[in-house]
Amino acid sequence: MTTTVDELETDQPVRQARLHLTHVDPWSVAKGAFMLGVTLAGITIVATIALWLMLSAAGVFEAITGLFKDVSGSSSGVSFLSLGRLVGLSMVVSAVEIVLISVLSTLFAVLYNLSVGFTGGVEVTLTDRS
Repeated sequence: MTTTVDELETDQPVRQARLHLTHVDPWSVAKGAFMLGVTLAGITIVATIALWLMLSAAGVFEAITGLFKDVSGSSSGVSFLSLGRLVGLSMVVSAVEIVLISVLSTLFAVLYNLSVGFTGGVEVTLTDRS
């Protein structure tokens, strides 16, 4: 018969504390949300570049340009899917995303603080198994 670590520790009482989260600092939430937004923006820009490089290596953009030439009947090649344009677009989307995440998270923190009086907050149970 094997004995697990949990069975060895049952001689000691387990301490638990039930706490209520009654306040969230909006400034801390804003800073954390801003850092999350910057991280997601970096991921978006890197993913855009990686996806463009893979599609360009596969010849997808040349096929789309050829199809556009055939449909429009013009002989000029329109490169509306260039890397510069797509990275610029992803930067604009990322900037909007950073602002929205920061503002909405801060707003939700303030709304949570206002609603704690009615709801009592979030209950958290902490356990000490030392």
